[in-house]
This record gives sequence, C-alpha cells and structure tokens, in this order.
Amino acid sequence: MGSNPVTVNIRVEVAYATPEKQVLLAVEVPAGCTVGEAIDLSGIRGEFPEMELNPRSIGIFSRKTSMEQALENGDRVEIYRPLIADPKEQRKQRARENRGE
Repeated sequence: MGSNPVTVNIRVEVAYATPEKQVLLAVEVPAGCTVGEAIDLSGIRGEFPEMELNPRSIGIFSRKTSMEQALENGDRVEIYRPLIADPKEQRKQRARENRGE
C-alpha cells in the first residue's frame, strides 16, 4: 500500500490599500508558503494593477519582513505603499497652518 503525501494548507490574508480602496483577501496556501508566494497566489495584483511591490515594504501584522519569510496559519501579509510626504514634515506644516503662519 503506497502512501500519498497529504498536502496541508493554511489560511492567511493578504492586504493592500490605497486612499480610495482597501482589500483584504483570505487565501489558502500550502504550509511552508512564503510571503512572496502568498502575494502571487492571492491575486491581489489583479485588484491593483498599478501596485508597485517593493520587497522592503512588506510586513506581517505591521512588522516588516522579507518576501522569503515562511507564513504561519492566520498570518496577515501587508503590502505597504511608499510615503508621499515625510510624516514629520506634514505635522510641522499642519502646526504652522493651525497657528495661522
């Protein structure tokens, strides 16, 4: 009697957002799947064809990680957009505007 290897799947989520649209996709992936593989398997690039995927702008639950990081059941992969403006400069600008400068 031969043994068939059993493929174990885990559930993860892949998230990306623009100012206009937020998407959180639940996807089943093989155990041992990497962040990069989960992004590809999720189909999220079809939702955001203009998305620029920077390997240094990826995280799991708000903690930066690499595309090669193996996922665990329940992980949420987050794809971050580049900052348009420096947050410190934005706060300074708002403070100047509030003071009437």
